[in-house]
Amino acid sequence: MTIGDPLEQSVQDRIRDSFERQGLMRHLGAELAAIRRGEVVIRLPFRPELTQQHGFFHAGGTASIADSAGGYAGYTLFPEDSSVLTVEFKLNLINPARGEWLEAVGRVVKPGRTLTICQLDVWGVGEARVHVATGLQTLICMHGRPDQGAKD
Repeated sequence: MTIGDPLEQSVQDRIRDSFERQGLMRHLGAELAAIRRGEVVIRLPFRPELTQQHGFFHAGGTASIADSAGGYAGYTLFPEDSSVLTVEFKLNLINPARGEWLEAVGRVVKPGRTLTICQLDVWGVGEARVHVATGLQTLICMHGRPDQGAKD
């Protein structure tokens, strides 16, 4: 099986259930757009509340959906009795983030038993599709600690 392949429904359900418990993603209005083996896409529709002083999407929102997309991309490869935490990430903002929505793509580039490395890319989608951010992330697999928090 390779990165980008379809996933079993049970893994997709585990990702969706966890995503629904993320208060920040719900607060921002972010949505899961795609879940594949080692790859997750999150969309953030434009709202004036998500902008900075020039009217572009704020970097905080951009970074948040990038972090979650990468985290869930890694989580698709983790055992059922585990959970995921970000150890670190770096994001370069390469163009103003504007459009009808932002689309964050997290993709595993190096899976591991404990540490997993992901590529993060965010696109502004509107009249054109513009690459607005790129980065790398390190995740840790929390073995034996299933993701089972309560919904807010």
